Amino acid sequence: MTQPFALAVCAETVFAKRPVLERLERLTAAGFLVEIWDWTKHDIKALAGSGATFSSMTGYVTGTLADDAGADELLRTAAQSIPVAKELNCPRLNLHGTGLDGQGLPVVKSEVVSGAMWLKAVDTLRRIADLGERHGVTFVLENLNEAVDHPKTPFAKAADTIALVEAVSRPSLKLNLDLYHAQIGEGNLIELCRRALPNIGEIQVADVPGRHEPGTGEINYPAIARALDGMGYRGVIGLEAWPQGDDELALKRFRDAFTIA
Repeated sequence: MTQPFALAVCAETVFAKRPVLERLERLTAAGFLVEIWDWTKHDIKALAGSGATFSSMTGYVTGTLADDAGADELLRTAAQSIPVAKELNCPRLNLHGTGLDGQGLPVVKSEVVSGAMWLKAVDTLRRIADLGERHGVTFVLENLNEAVDHPKTPFAKAADTIALVEAVSRPSLKLNLDLYHAQIGEGNLIELCRRALPNIGEIQVADVPGRHEPGTGEINYPAIARALDGMGYRGVIGLEAWPQGDDELALKRFRDAFTIA
């Protein structure tokens, strides 16, 4: 049995009824890296002193990719996020196609993504890549899904985020390839991983339906793990899922799914 990947768990969804520092302690004791969402909702000094090793965090507070005012705001709050990432020693800062509200809905809804929006998004992401290079951090662009969780979000599909990251083509901008979202929006996950592989900064997982841990739905994560191992992927796999029942069982299912027999 081998474990070729670095496994991370989102502290926003697992042990969610417990105080955040207890969540970090439990995840660290179990051998997992830790991920967080909106850093403005946390006591950063307390998190930094927790002993946890952080894998990723949300890399902006407000802003969007594809309009002038939103892009300037995204750059402004991305710059604010970098000192926080440095304090947590967190190497990856996560981005979306637009800002999301408290229910995960886009703050700027898009019925159609125009060519002008694509060009503006590429320009914004080039500015983000400049920022990352200056400060030695990596921004990662996450795909989402419109059918269930994030309707009318621009640049939601993995095909969109891959195209944007390839257009920028900078080491400080990578993909956060979320396989839960991709299964809902696109499917064909192993070939999607293969297509995205040169630009993957992290892979996130949850099962479909329900956004629970691997083994509770339709995605064959052990097969995906074997395929990723065969491709030579050695990066982070992050669990961003709400446990179907017991949190400890969810962590075991996650670890087992990405352990190669």
